[in-house]
Amino acid sequence: MYFALVAHDRPNAVARRMEIRPAHLEHLDALGADLILAGPFLDDKGDMVGSIVVIEAPGLDQAKAIFNRDPFVTGGLFDSITIKPWKLGVNKTPR
Repeated sequence: MYFALVAHDRPNAVARRMEIRPAHLEHLDALGADLILAGPFLDDKGDMVGSIVVIEAPGLDQAKAIFNRDPFVTGGLFDSITIKPWKLGVNKTPR
């Protein structure tokens, strides 16, 4: 089953995000095939201000455990986090 994390950064957290980002990317890489997609939300200036991460996990508890190991989470980057089951409806390759 797929699970999506939607998170918004704390205000003025771009520098903190960039500091933690290498460890975050290592965490995502370690998920292997269980990582479905990931990427930042952007503000009007193009600065990263949040994240969406979709993983495959057996259940919600396991998904939460995986998300809670993410350095963005453990490093206190996020102001809000939502984790929900997610279903892939349409998948078009970006142009």
